[in-house]
Amino acid sequence: MFFKSALTAAAASVTLMACAAGSGNTKVFSQDKLPEAVKVPAGHKVAMETVGVGEITYQCRADKDMADKYAWVFAGPDAKLLDRSGKQVGKYYGPPATWEAMDGSKFDGKQLAVAPGGDGNIPFQLVQANPAMGAGAMTGVTYVQRSATKGGVAPKSDCGAANVDAKLIVNYQADYVFYKAS
Repeated sequence: MFFKSALTAAAASVTLMACAAGSGNTKVFSQDKLPEAVKVPAGHKVAMETVGVGEITYQCRADKDMADKYAWVFAGPDAKLLDRSGKQVGKYYGPPATWEAMDGSKFDGKQLAVAPGGDGNIPFQLVQANPAMGAGAMTGVTYVQRSATKGGVAPKSDCGAANVDAKLIVNYQADYVFYKAS
């Protein structure tokens, strides 16, 4: 149910943004209200804004240092990246975490920072991009910033010896803003 409402909310948000853009009130993305830890350094400009709608898989695993302790561990994302009009322009998947445009250009990167995304939401994130593979929309991306997160946190269900290696899928939504050097 969350996924359907998240997709509906994303579509509504995208529609409202498209209407605002069409009326001459083009909204420019601002980092002003984001935590300092996930702000992109000066010298970079927004190249593309997307809404990621999809799933995060968690796997029940034993702690490598304490065999009697278990936890749900991030196993990977699977999301569609939508532009402001609601059109799919890419995807986000992993491991390793990879952002790929519909033209085939893609990159992975190194997480630099996270900041709380609010109760029940995965954290905001700042990732420094590795050089893109393939030519296209992702060529020259220097950073990707995740914000406006909804859902996606690890399950609260039991994780232990009885269900080690079990996987659970959690729905989520987040804005992914891509930057290039100015």
